[in-house]
Parts: sequence; C-alpha cells; structure tokens
Amino acid sequence: MNVILIQVAAIIVAVVSSGIAVFQLFLFLGFPLAEYSWGGKYEGVLPYKMRMISLPSAFLLLFFGFTFLIHSKVIILDFYLPTNIIVVVITIFMGLNTLGNLASKSRKERLVMAPLAAITFIACLFVVITS
Repeated sequence: MNVILIQVAAIIVAVVSSGIAVFQLFLFLGFPLAEYSWGGKYEGVLPYKMRMISLPSAFLLLFFGFTFLIHSKVIILDFYLPTNIIVVVITIFMGLNTLGNLASKSRKERLVMAPLAAITFIACLFVVITS
C-alpha cells in the first residue's frame, strides 16, 4: 500500500509540474499571463528576456515530474539514474518556491501559483520521507 501512495504522490508531482510547464510555455509564446509569474512584476505579456527564461523553466519542470516518476518506479528505465539526491533538491526547491509564491505582491500569483506549488511540495515531501 505504501508503494501505491508513493506512486500516487509522484504522479501528482508530475501532473502539476507538467501543468505549470505548459503555463511556462504559454509565457514563452507571449500569452498575456505575466501577472501570474515573477512576483507580478509585469503585466500582460512578459518582456522578451523574461520569456526566454520561461522555456528552460518549462523543461526543468518536466524534468522534475519525470524524476519523481522514475524515483517512485512509475517509470522503469533500463539503466540506473541516481534520483535520491535529485528528489531532495527538487523538494527543497518546491518548498522555497511555495514560500516565494505566498510572499508575491501579485494577488493572482498567490491565488493560483501558491496552491499549485504547495500541492507539489507536499507531494514531493511525502515521496522523499516515505521512500
């Protein structure tokens, strides 16, 4: 039963991270969603330089989800990938990210991104503690 709960938590990490990655891709493509990111510093479409940061952010978020799926053995690879340290680092990052979103000046970011980050952090923490 514990393995199933760990896998469910890892799937939650992957799904939420993938959703946020899509959001980052939208930012990169110039969708007017800037108020939901970067502390609400920008309105409408992100400036070009900030949009260029969104693309690597999207790939990083996909990597986060994929790493948790591998770590929890939802995805099994034919080779070894040392995920133990990586999931701890991701969990710490998501905890800090949650705090940053909660402290954002942007009401939209606090209402949308903070809960998503918190859900991801809690699921990450569960996987790290129980696996």
